Amino acid sequence: MRGSVSEPCPARRGRRTRRTAGAVAAAALLLPLLGAAPPPSTAASPAEALQRAFASAATEYRVPQSVLLAVSYLQSRWDGHGGAPSVSGGYGPMHLTDARTALATAAGHFADGTEDARGDSARPALRPRVRVPAQSVLPARLRTLPKAAGLTGIPAERLRTDPAANVAGGAALLAAAQREMGEPLSADPAHWYGAVARFSGADDTATAAAYANDVFDVLRTGQARTTDAGQLVALAAQPGVRADTGQLRLTGLRTTAADDTECPTTVSCESIPAPYAQFGTGDYGNHDLGDRPASQGIRYIVIHDTEGTWDETVKLVQDPAYVSWNYTIRSTDGLIAQHVKAKDVAWHAGNWYINSKSIGIEHEGFLAAPDAWYTEAMYRSSARLVRYLTDKYGIPLDRQHILGHENVPGPTTSSIPGMHTDPGPYWDWRHYFELLEHPFKRTAGRTGGLVTVLPDYATNQPAYTGCVSKGQPCAAHGSGEVRLYSDHDESAALIKDVGLGTTPTTDVNDLSSRVSTGQQYAVADTWGDWTAIWYLGQKAWFRNSATDPTAVSAAGLVITPKAGLKSVPVYGRAYPETSAYPSGVPAQSISPLPYTIPAGQAYVVGDAVPGEYLYATTFATDSHRVVVGKDLYYEIQYGHRVEFVRAADVDVVPSPRIGRHPRG
Repeated sequence: MRGSVSEPCPARRGRRTRRTAGAVAAAALLLPLLGAAPPPSTAASPAEALQRAFASAATEYRVPQSVLLAVSYLQSRWDGHGGAPSVSGGYGPMHLTDARTALATAAGHFADGTEDARGDSARPALRPRVRVPAQSVLPARLRTLPKAAGLTGIPAERLRTDPAANVAGGAALLAAAQREMGEPLSADPAHWYGAVARFSGADDTATAAAYANDVFDVLRTGQARTTDAGQLVALAAQPGVRADTGQLRLTGLRTTAADDTECPTTVSCESIPAPYAQFGTGDYGNHDLGDRPASQGIRYIVIHDTEGTWDETVKLVQDPAYVSWNYTIRSTDGLIAQHVKAKDVAWHAGNWYINSKSIGIEHEGFLAAPDAWYTEAMYRSSARLVRYLTDKYGIPLDRQHILGHENVPGPTTSSIPGMHTDPGPYWDWRHYFELLEHPFKRTAGRTGGLVTVLPDYATNQPAYTGCVSKGQPCAAHGSGEVRLYSDHDESAALIKDVGLGTTPTTDVNDLSSRVSTGQQYAVADTWGDWTAIWYLGQKAWFRNSATDPTAVSAAGLVITPKAGLKSVPVYGRAYPETSAYPSGVPAQSISPLPYTIPAGQAYVVGDAVPGEYLYATTFATDSHRVVVGKDLYYEIQYGHRVEFVRAADVDVVPSPRIGRHPRG
């Protein structure tokens, strides 16, 4: 989103005009250590300290080490985030929550009217003053850290900042939950299902069970990775573990019904409907009724972040005068709320063509604050939902159909500067597509002609600014994005986006000169450790060395201007020709953007689609029409965003072979 943290990323409805090398090393080094705490005389190397902390806490609180590791992996993937809180006020590898402290810190930071962290000077900051509620009114899931402090005797500040203490606090909470249910502190992981469900912080059995099932999935499959603090942590797979799911009845949690939701059975899902209502004079909100996929297909999933808390977000989507999206996913436990049915059209992407053919999913979090992180529980819940939706509607699992909001094109020239930039450079697309069971990988030899962007998320840390205040450096953090230059030199100018009309910067919201994991581009040139791609009508270079590759080889179809044409126009939507519109439906303008594709350049092809327009500007649905034209368009990967070109202007050809192809 561009805008304030109080406003979810769909700032307007857009209608009318409107696993790594480090992980392998961790596994090889640490797997022999698993299953029991090391002898006291064994000295831990600095990179093994967190693994030893898990072993020590497991012994002290009589929690199986594998359970403790699996819970922590789902909470944070064992990352500590430098002691900074998540969006839900969670701290450390165990994501112990202390929302009151986190909110108080935020209140102190923004009470002076500091500019919105998004750094968007073109619109006023709408961030409200943060009101810090009394501890007693916060949900229990948002205050597990104070309870851990009481159980362990460890001061709250240390639990927030010391990873080993944080792990001990999590172990104490798990042991307490086990005792509260009248269960023994068993050495068998199978006997901890109920305690894990309680640890989720959920107040209903469906959400708690979905969380516990994910933990036991991690336990059965195992994991290994290097954390954000350089710690090597591993969990050996235990495929034979069978959880005692009957313990769920001992948790005392309420049961919920999900009869009115469109979700897979493997997630926790509830219905919080967005209103379809009239308000004001001749206006209505906050979505349009439809009959998808009967009248028009659903071809895109758009991934958003909320730029606000769960409670703020679900309140906003229930306002008929606001915008809408189909689902929201909670950070803490992956709970999903459905707001708009798939058959209907939510106003979420800022591009009416994309809105009418997509489903929008909001994720609780803040893109410009990597400390307000996306939890593993949320990633997994989201991936299960997306797999369900793509199977149901036949949506391809690639980055030209699973879009970030930042990949949605501006429909017209004037709209380009206001298009959104979420979920941003810290969303882990590589891990997300692994969870979607469709990982990115090399698909061609060295002369395939295309590249798939695929940096190692943890070690790829491009410098950004503007996370806290405009122009100030962001903290070093893993990223799925790679920066582009006008030459094979990091001192060369950044690539400029003429649609934005501004000098490119390293601001966390400036998409001018960067590519994202999973995106594919045609190779234009190579030079040593550098690769050039065709991007925004120009040659754009990025570092892609053999020892630290940021892209892998691919092959496929590309478009190139037809012979004899010096250049062809680019569009932000695929609308029908004028003659396709029936009486009573105003023809929409076919407006080229300020972008072109010069002769000799090539861009990766997505879908071939006819021009299509959903006419839905009234509350009454009897006048709604879907207009489909005869003119065809190709969706292409043009810059950071997808765009469209008319089929009549281009040829579709195999990707050109480049002799000196990037390594990978």
